[in-house]
Amino acid sequence: MSILLHICCGPCAAYPLDFLQGQGIRVRGFFYNPNIHPYREFKKRLVAVEQLAARENLAVEYHREYGLRDYLRQVVFNESSRCGLCYDMRLRETVEQAKKIRADAFSTTLLYSRYQNHEQIRAKAKQLAEQHKIPFYYHDFREGWQQGIDMSKDMGLYRQSYCGCIYSEQERYDTHFRKRKGKKG
Repeated sequence: MSILLHICCGPCAAYPLDFLQGQGIRVRGFFYNPNIHPYREFKKRLVAVEQLAARENLAVEYHREYGLRDYLRQVVFNESSRCGLCYDMRLRETVEQAKKIRADAFSTTLLYSRYQNHEQIRAKAKQLAEQHKIPFYYHDFREGWQQGIDMSKDMGLYRQSYCGCIYSEQERYDTHFRKRKGKKG
């Protein structure tokens, strides 16, 4: 079986890649993440995927264009549903790429993160799978959360502290400042 695996970043790909290959599945990667902001962050994540791919001898299709404009066109004035829109953008591009390369199925490293909405990802992927007539491979990769962290640290991969979008970056800072303000009180 061959799977096209959407890769959001190197650290989140380490465990899913190891798991899938351990199941005897041929994996090809696909880096498409128009949500990542700022550009410097996008480049760091791209480089981390390239490092992982070189180390693991993984073929990866890269969408190297900084897609912030496309992402913002989807989510501005829809911030409360931004994650679903973002999942849809990335999974839609992944399923189209999977069909193009004739993969047997597609999946995503978004299923590794404890911070992503698995049910929403799964529902969107199933819908796209039916629409495009290509199976979605679901596995709850969160089971390997710590193992993936350890693997990415051992590989020296850049590890980010937010999902990548401008909104999650703001939430990260808002949380940080609320905590600091609470300590001063």
